[in-house]
Amino acid sequence: MTAFTPSSRQRRMPDPEFVHPELVPAPTGRERAFRYVAAATRLSLGWIFLWAFLDKLFGLGHETASEDAWINGGHPTTGFLKFAAAGPFKDFYNGIAGAAWADWLFMIGLAGIGVALVLGVAMRIAAAAGATMLVLMWTVVLPPENNPFMDDHLVYALVLVMLALVGAGSTVGLGRAWEKLHVVQRFPFLR
Repeated sequence: MTAFTPSSRQRRMPDPEFVHPELVPAPTGRERAFRYVAAATRLSLGWIFLWAFLDKLFGLGHETASEDAWINGGHPTTGFLKFAAAGPFKDFYNGIAGAAWADWLFMIGLAGIGVALVLGVAMRIAAAAGATMLVLMWTVVLPPENNPFMDDHLVYALVLVMLALVGAGSTVGLGRAWEKLHVVQRFPFLR
């Protein structure tokens, strides 16, 4: 009887994620078009977040005047939370408007979500953080002005979740390279 000893010639189990390339059908024109539309949507939403960050940081004059810029001592959360707040949470949001911790969280969120979406990396985290931020912003304006409950904040939140689910970071983005990183493979929530 021979004893089993591990060696360099030991058999390894096949990778359950491996699919033979010849078994994967070529993408159809519709699938290819969907990937590019999803990438364009991802880039567009990323720019929305990045633009809000840049405008509030530097006061580029679109929504934030230069004297109200964060780098000039302004508070990025004051305008929206102080003047747009309505409904059941108005007093809560008025109370945190301009608080340093709220300004920092808001600006870090805008920058992080925007960069992740534009680059197509950390899509799960970006979608979760972005959807959370957007739902919180929706609660600021309850009830919405033009509809009993639905507004663009909720629609954008749903689109962010959809983009993460369809892997929109891998087309016109760094998503594929990001997912090959050892740390991302070890901690899948970073995808």
